[in-house]
Amino acid sequence: MARRVHQAREDAEFDFILRMSSVPVLAYFVGTWPKAIEPCRTMDPVVGAVADAYADRLTVVRADITRCPEATRRHQVAGAPSYVLLKDGEAVASGTGVLTDAGMRDLLDDHL
Repeated sequence: MARRVHQAREDAEFDFILRMSSVPVLAYFVGTWPKAIEPCRTMDPVVGAVADAYADRLTVVRADITRCPEATRRHQVAGAPSYVLLKDGEAVASGTGVLTDAGMRDLLDDHL
């Protein structure tokens, strides 16, 4: 995982990262249950590459669904991996599942 990806260990930390960001935030929700582990591991390098490529115009926060239940509920996350692009705290785009690098960039480019 790239160093530019913030790790939210709890809801309060997730909310702090959102408040402190002066640019849109990509919330990357991951799961730790058996069926979610491999897809999330597959997406870690893709999300890391996007965080590096968009570093000047995007903050990326990785949140474990079980450790950030309020953020998960608030952003209507139903599975992992899931992605929610937030501008001024409001969701403007979202996606779920394994995406290619190009698919992830498509999710973001129309909104950045």
